[in-house]
Amino acid sequence: MKAVMYNYHTWIPYQKEEELIQEVEQMLLQSGFTIINKIEHFFEGQGYTGLWLLAESHFAIHTFPEDNRIYIEISSCVKAYFDEFQKRFQKLLEIKKEYQY
Repeated sequence: MKAVMYNYHTWIPYQKEEELIQEVEQMLLQSGFTIINKIEHFFEGQGYTGLWLLAESHFAIHTFPEDNRIYIEISSCVKAYFDEFQKRFQKLLEIKKEYQY
């Protein structure tokens, strides 16, 4: 068996962390990922970094409210879960864009 990693990263417009955190965590589980642990840090003043350790690799969020942007990255060794998450995430972005968050 050949070792393969799938990776997706993107910048999205800033939104409140609390809502995005809940949505992303649900999408990870619905996509089939197993969440082993979650580490979060809320920076004093503004900003957030979150890392979900997955049995299948990891997911990270870094917010930059001062630049009105969020960086998101997911890596996975399971293509089916990765593809499902990416599909769900793109749908979420389309819905959010409609509501101009």
